[in-house]
Amino acid sequence: MARTFFQLRLASCAVALALSLPLLASAAANVAVAPQYDTTHVYVSNDKIDAFVTSFVNTFGGQASPRAVFTVTPTPSKTASQYVQTPVGMLSVFAFQTPIPYGFGTERTGYLVTDINQARNAAVEAGADVTVEPFDDPIGKDVLVQWAGGVNMQLYWHTKAPSYAPLHSVPDNRVYVSHVSADKFLKQFTQFAHATVVSDAKVDGGEIGRNGESVRRVHLTSNFGKMTVFVTDGKLTFPYGRETTGYQVDDMAATLKKATDNGATILTPPYKTSAGNSSAMIEFPGGYISEVHDGAAL
Repeated sequence: MARTFFQLRLASCAVALALSLPLLASAAANVAVAPQYDTTHVYVSNDKIDAFVTSFVNTFGGQASPRAVFTVTPTPSKTASQYVQTPVGMLSVFAFQTPIPYGFGTERTGYLVTDINQARNAAVEAGADVTVEPFDDPIGKDVLVQWAGGVNMQLYWHTKAPSYAPLHSVPDNRVYVSHVSADKFLKQFTQFAHATVVSDAKVDGGEIGRNGESVRRVHLTSNFGKMTVFVTDGKLTFPYGRETTGYQVDDMAATLKKATDNGATILTPPYKTSAGNSSAMIEFPGGYISEVHDGAAL
């Protein structure tokens, strides 16, 4: 009888655990704040930071914060840093004056979160790796995570919560992943960000320089903002795959003229996409490459 009772207790515990798992997963914290607090990380050399910031602000509008030199990593380092606010998206600009420590330089974005430890744990629960565990910076805390396919991001929290007006248009975090990693990445990030899949379809490959072919393109939206995921075999011509952000503008021609007037180079002229809008690629002084599009990128 004792053995039967023990077996029954084990079975009961197993059932209870199985029933609780979906509830635990669905209860994962939504740590996102809003798109106006999410920044693209841009690394430039010290001799190019002035030209880059000036060119970017003059192209898209907005303003840059005062520049400061401090340590933004958990190990000794020094970088000149500026926060750039524009109506179409934000930047965190870094010009390191010392060698860049491990883990940094490859993160594409910084996402503001409500709690750094909750965010770290939610990312791990969703399947992310932690490349740099939570650490203090001069104004808060940060953690670096990596998703399937080698997609690196920084999550950050401020001691004093910032307050910024909503963006005029929310930029796209443009992610390129392989066929091997695509579904795993999408599952991980969708769970973490509480994201909604807006569309998942085969589209004209000309959007990423693969004219005459079709590619899988997935649009996500969440409180972190927009994400466009391209699933490819990696055989991409320059500059596709080098951009991390796509900016939506009201007037493509005017934007491109402002860019060239301020030292930027148009790498690819406007291309009419299957969504009905135009898309172009720009390289700013210092080497930062971005996509620009007009209308809704759907």
